[in-house]
Amino acid sequence: MANTANTVKSRSFWPVAYAIPSAIGPACPRCDRSLVRIRRRPLDRLLSLALPVRRYKCHQYTKGRQCTWEGLLRFESSPAAAIPEHSAATGDAFGDVSFEDMAQITLDAIGDAVLVVDPQGKVIYLNRVAETLTGWSSEYALGRAVEDVFCIVDGTTREREASPSLRAINEDRIVELALGSVLIRRDGSDLAIEDSAAPIRSRRGNMAGAVIVFHDARQSQSVIEKMSHLARHDALTCLPNRVLLRERLNQAIGMADRHGKQLALLFLDLDYFKQINDSHGHAIGDQLLREVAVDIQACVRATDTVSRHGGDEFVILLTEIEDMRDSAQVAEKLLARFALPRTINGRDLHISLSIGISVYPENGLDADTLMQNADNAMYAAKSNGRNSYHIFQPTQEQTLA
Repeated sequence: MANTANTVKSRSFWPVAYAIPSAIGPACPRCDRSLVRIRRRPLDRLLSLALPVRRYKCHQYTKGRQCTWEGLLRFESSPAAAIPEHSAATGDAFGDVSFEDMAQITLDAIGDAVLVVDPQGKVIYLNRVAETLTGWSSEYALGRAVEDVFCIVDGTTREREASPSLRAINEDRIVELALGSVLIRRDGSDLAIEDSAAPIRSRRGNMAGAVIVFHDARQSQSVIEKMSHLARHDALTCLPNRVLLRERLNQAIGMADRHGKQLALLFLDLDYFKQINDSHGHAIGDQLLREVAVDIQACVRATDTVSRHGGDEFVILLTEIEDMRDSAQVAEKLLARFALPRTINGRDLHISLSIGISVYPENGLDADTLMQNADNAMYAAKSNGRNSYHIFQPTQEQTLA
């Protein structure tokens, strides 16, 4: 019994920077021979915050072949059980892949970058994505101040921002980057990122550092821009929808006031479109609507807006015109273009327009009034035989075509 006590005492753990032969070491999970404690890897320090583990390696020979097992083994923290004990949970739960190797594989496999700092703000771990995004390899980043490796500036002012990891440690809470933050990579290039930092506590509850999880925000920005475009444009024709038209109409009214100009709204409705859609199918109808959108755009200026309101209704916003006759000229141009025959998928189609026009400020001083009056004028054109345009008159309605 005395010998056992002496043996336990003689094998007290040495500093991890050295490979220490052990008289009575933990058993190798592979060959069941004695292991040697070796220097920790960067990830070991992170794992040891959650589990009492130490790194060992086997140098034993069995049947003329050297066992090369290396990994982490769990040990009990109480003095009475100081001898490391092999644990299936950390040793061989993944077969030939050790627990820490599986953790490393997992961290490298995820799509986000992971960077860990100690309580002093020194980098102690980066996964592969973090190496790629920062431009720093683990070899050069470990031990450096986090501000050197993870330098964040405001994307607009270019002012340096406080490290989210140090804020997480000092404030003991999860911290998120402000929108528009930019990472300055090691080569000096910019990268828009989104991130959050969280404090890390050891299994004893002590502050052990912080973890930063971040990703390339360029894809997120692209998704945001795409969603914004879809919210303001027609999916079939890619023309502005009602929302965007109203925004531009309100802006155009303000510009017309400042410059002493007029503007006009033209409401267009395709005559007998329902019959075409029912006779030839929705595929032909959709293709016709796309061609109509292109034809309408060809008849107006680049500064004007062509919008689809759904179904077979389109709206044109003519900005800063001199007088009402400018809108009439555009309407005549549209009627002439749509009088031409067209063929879609081998089918000859004939389409015409009914157009209603309202002019600012004569026919209304706000967007709602102008749109309502243009819509009324369009129905007047339909009532007068279609394939025509009608300018709204407050006192009397006069057909001009």
